[in-house]
Amino acid sequence: MKKSLIIACDGEAASGKSTGAKLISRKYKLLLINSGLLYRYASKLIIENNPKNKIIFLNKKFKNLNYKKISALNLHTQRIDEHVGPLAKIKKVREIMKKTQKKLIRNNKRICVEGRDIASNILKKNPKYDIAFYFKCSLKKASYRRWIDLKKKIPLKQVKKLLNKRTIMDKNRTNSPLKKVKDAISIRTDILNKKMMVKKMSYEIEKKIN
Repeated sequence: MKKSLIIACDGEAASGKSTGAKLISRKYKLLLINSGLLYRYASKLIIENNPKNKIIFLNKKFKNLNYKKISALNLHTQRIDEHVGPLAKIKKVREIMKKTQKKLIRNNKRICVEGRDIASNILKKNPKYDIAFYFKCSLKKASYRRWIDLKKKIPLKQVKKLLNKRTIMDKNRTNSPLKKVKDAISIRTDILNKKMMVKKMSYEIEKKIN
């Protein structure tokens, strides 16, 4: 299990990429980095502190980041959902997040990084991914999943509207838009259950490492 393995997991909001990345990281003993959590944490900090200069503030807060601490927080709230999309469009914010992710990645040769611009940007080179997965799910199923995540606190119709808006925003933003790279393997989580998803991902990983 010592051989280097770098996996990129990209996908739309609530497409099941977090679950896929978590399960495959556990199976292959990989360090899991969720870039979405970094953006959500940035949103939480801005909502709570309302800084005059967001960039200076985030630069300071992300300098010596404890990723383990962030991953234990609940960052799936309606307020963060509404805030994080526009924040992720800001070039200087993306630069801070990229720098943070590169720092986390640099010392680990067995990693799985999950987000929206991982294969196309973060793991494009130095280091480059070994395998890229692209997660997709129908809006109906993705909305239901996120609704459950939010403990049904807001109407399902509203969740669907927010998710659709976020995906359109992600795909059309100027800086590092969400896109499927040519060699990415599609994972349709509205068709595959967890067991089937892990089986498909494992098959592709085994092909690569063997």
